[in-house]
Amino acid sequence: MNKQFIRKAGIYAAVFFITVSLMANSAVWAQEIDMLIKGGHVIDPKNKIDGKMDVAIKDGKIFRVAADIPASSAKKTVNAAGLYVSPGFIDMHVHVFAGTEEQKFTGFGITNGFGSVVPDDFTFRSGVTTVVDAGSSGWRDFYKFKKQTIDNSQTRVLAFISIAGNGMLGTVHAQDTTDMNPVATAFVMNEYPDIIVGIKAHHYRGNDFTPVKRAIAAGNITKKPIIVDFGSSTPKLSIKDLFLKYFRPGDIFTHTFSGSDMSEKNPGGRESVIDENNKVKPFIFEAQKQGRIFDVGHGGGAFVWSTAINSLKQGFLPNTISTDLYRNSRNAGMKDMANVMSKFLVMGMSIQDIILRSTWNPANVIQHPELGHLSVGAEADVTVFNILEGKFGYMDARGSVFNGTKKIEAELTLRAGKVAWDLNGLSGPQWDAAKK
Repeated sequence: MNKQFIRKAGIYAAVFFITVSLMANSAVWAQEIDMLIKGGHVIDPKNKIDGKMDVAIKDGKIFRVAADIPASSAKKTVNAAGLYVSPGFIDMHVHVFAGTEEQKFTGFGITNGFGSVVPDDFTFRSGVTTVVDAGSSGWRDFYKFKKQTIDNSQTRVLAFISIAGNGMLGTVHAQDTTDMNPVATAFVMNEYPDIIVGIKAHHYRGNDFTPVKRAIAAGNITKKPIIVDFGSSTPKLSIKDLFLKYFRPGDIFTHTFSGSDMSEKNPGGRESVIDENNKVKPFIFEAQKQGRIFDVGHGGGAFVWSTAINSLKQGFLPNTISTDLYRNSRNAGMKDMANVMSKFLVMGMSIQDIILRSTWNPANVIQHPELGHLSVGAEADVTVFNILEGKFGYMDARGSVFNGTKKIEAELTLRAGKVAWDLNGLSGPQWDAAKK
């Protein structure tokens, strides 16, 4: 055997081993995607996507959104054929400062009490990946809320802070204007600018706008919006004055579709957006055009079919859809985010408009534009959902029922690329195919 033959054999062997190594490595390199959600109908309002697309996720971020991404490029593929895929839902009105403090005064026990709920127990199963607590804490106890709930939740928890220093400890505390300190509130907000998104004015029964003015003062210092839950006063406070005299563009009115009117038989309480003839009051449209935000805030007592149906028929749609999740609403007519979204579906709103008001719109309202979309590089908060066909009944806050044939149901919820909810095992291997 001559030297030339030995030399050639060595070269061929080296080429062979290099080729095999490259082929092996290319197989690994080809699987650069951690999860591929394939074949679903993607609705991403920010990016104007509304059609069949694949969504690729890598390292907890959106890697690519395109048609026909090869399954061979992914370590795991989820078959979403026949389902919808959207950014994770944002519920911008909840109460999740859960604790064990007894309620000593009239109210819901929202602050560190039994009236609030633990977020992870109710979010992912309805497609929600981000919640905004609506004023459960004030400047006196926000740090406790952060340490107790925000820092220990898989759900992304943001917050409106109450203008009342004690938060929503009870209705009696909401009347104490001496504890509504804009400077102290703004100070705490500036300590946590990425978490606290605005200020809440709530449950005030006086016939004046003091809490609103104090909340706006804090909002002017911090450049953040306020969200208002009008209490009940006699006579009613004017929502026209609230929207056109006090509100700034971006300020939020929650419980938009609650009932009540301005009749002599009902002089107290909360003024409705519709009049006694079920007509949307003209200044409502004007206020919305001027940038005032109308939020659903369903809750246990703030959503009435006659108000909602007549509003939608006349072209008045909410800017944002939210639940007002707390103990008394979760097992009543509200139930969860998917159920509230379903109500708008059966009232005739398109699924595209519903997703807009449950993702990209609230992200902008709370000044977090990094949320609510499936742009490349965004954190992979993703909801895969079904629209069921059948016979479904939906209840409002008064127990009245509206029947429909469609229902939104969350199939798979990803939080930062990790599976947080999987109703029917879309993301798992079949038991007989799993490794022994």
